[in-house]
Amino acid sequence: MDRMVWDSRGDLKPLIERAELLLLAGPRQVLGIAGAPASGKSTLAATLLVELQRRHPAEVVLVGMDAYHLGHRVLVRQGLADVKGAPQTFDALGYVALLRRLRAREETVYAPEFHREIEDSLAQMVEVAPAVRLVITEGNYLLLPSTPWDQVRHELDEAWFTHLDDTERQRRMVTRHRAFGHSLAVARAKTLGSDEVNAQLINKWQNRPDLWIEQQV
Repeated sequence: MDRMVWDSRGDLKPLIERAELLLLAGPRQVLGIAGAPASGKSTLAATLLVELQRRHPAEVVLVGMDAYHLGHRVLVRQGLADVKGAPQTFDALGYVALLRRLRAREETVYAPEFHREIEDSLAQMVEVAPAVRLVITEGNYLLLPSTPWDQVRHELDEAWFTHLDDTERQRRMVTRHRAFGHSLAVARAKTLGSDEVNAQLINKWQNRPDLWIEQQV
């Protein structure tokens, strides 16, 4: 496993170059970026997408694991609404099936996309044409070694794990909850409740990342 320090305000060139080498290895590669909530994985994935699309138009897409979150009605019916975001609140097998279709590169695939403003997913939002050479996918549980999440690792050509100091990660989570209309008290309760349980699980169990990224702020 390789290790590197990433200053989120600094130069991303080493990470961009590493992802580009993966793209050039073709014919299609899947890069997974995992990490706890607010650890920087989504920001990193989005930045890689922009930079690589600029260099390789129509050859890079971003597909998020969050799009496989179970719908709110399903969570309520199953009694899981209070732990939304935990591993059991996702359709992990559906996500694995998507990755397998993407790796096959036999047809255009239309993937769902999660929209935080409505806390739900919209179907067929991300078009992945056969010409795409690199699929970037990011999410909390890509490297969780428990069943059925352990199947995800087999579908990734390379896996990165982002890590961030707990204090800063929690501060970012509170800010995120506040941005979506929660009071400070509710934001703190969410951050230090189920969010923190999930974060500690993710940080404790990583299934063979190729690159460990320690983020500095």
